[in-house]
Amino acid sequence: MTNKDTEKKCWIITEGMAGTENQCIGIAEKLDIGTTIKQISLKQPWKILSPYIGMEQGWIFTPEPTPPYPDLLITSGRKSIAASRFIKKQSKGNTITVHVQDPRISAKKFDMVAVPEHDPMRGDNVIVTKASPNKITIDKIKSARNGFPEIESLKRPRVAVLIGGSSQAYDMTQAITEKLAQELCALDASLMITCSRRTGKENQAILETYLKNDKNYFWDGSGANPYMALLGWADYIIVTADSASMISESCTTGKPVYMIELEGGSKRISALHDNLMRHGALKKFEGVLNHFTYEPLNDAQMVVNEIKKRFGFLFK
Repeated sequence: MTNKDTEKKCWIITEGMAGTENQCIGIAEKLDIGTTIKQISLKQPWKILSPYIGMEQGWIFTPEPTPPYPDLLITSGRKSIAASRFIKKQSKGNTITVHVQDPRISAKKFDMVAVPEHDPMRGDNVIVTKASPNKITIDKIKSARNGFPEIESLKRPRVAVLIGGSSQAYDMTQAITEKLAQELCALDASLMITCSRRTGKENQAILETYLKNDKNYFWDGSGANPYMALLGWADYIIVTADSASMISESCTTGKPVYMIELEGGSKRISALHDNLMRHGALKKFEGVLNHFTYEPLNDAQMVVNEIKKRFGFLFK
C-alpha cells in the first residue's frame, strides 16, 4: 500500500486564465502524480512589474503559497513566474519548476521550460512543442459525446464550428461574419456551432440567423459546455484564427482542421498557423471541405516524456 505522506505531489499555479491553466492541466493529467491547482494574484508593484522586479516575498501573493511545497511545480502566465521563483527559493531548491510558454526571462530561472515552436526561446532546458499542450485526448472527446446524444442524429459529415472573435490582434468584423455564415450555409453538412464572448452579440446574431435551425446544432450558452463533445462528434473542424488554444486542441484530434481568417493578426500567431500548415494539420477555410490526414499533435505527452527523462526520480 502506498503511504500517502510519501507520495510525490504536484502544484499547478496560474493567474486563472483558462487557456494557460488548461495547458498545465493537460501535462499534469498525463503524470502519475497527485496534483493541486492553485490560482494566485500579486500585490503592487509586482502585479505590474513581474517577472522583472524579482525579490519575491510571501506577502506579495494572494493567497500566499505555504509549505509543504510540492515536488513538482508547473506554472504558466506572467504572474505565476514570481510564485515559481519564490517556491524554488523557499523549498531550498527541492521543488522542480516547469514553466509552460515563453516566460520572457532567462530559461535558467526554471528547471525546464516548454515553449511552442513559434516562440523564439531556445536552450538546454527548453523543450520545443509543435503548438500548445492541452487536455485533449481521443478517449476524452469520445467519452464527452455521451453527454450530448442528440448530436448523433445529425446528418454526416458533422462539422464543428468553433468561433472565437475579436482580440488584441484580430478583428472579427460583421462583413467577415456575414461571408462566413453564407459559406457555412452552403456546405452539404451538419454544423455544430459554438461561440465565445469575444464573438460579440451582433456577430452571433448573424450566425444564428443563417445557421440556427433543425439541420444544425447551435449552442445557446446554457447548460453544459459541449466543446469536447463537438470535437468528439466532428468529422471536420473549422476554427477562427484568433484562438491559439482552440487551434492547438483541434489539431490534437487528428481530424481535418480548417481556419477562418480574420482581419489583423500578429507575427507570433501567424507563425503558429504557418507551422501547423507545414505540418499538414491546418488549412485555410475557403468554403470547401476536403478530407486530409496528418500526424495528430501530442504536445502534452512530449512535455511529460521530457519531465520523466530529466526528473525521473519523481516517479520512482
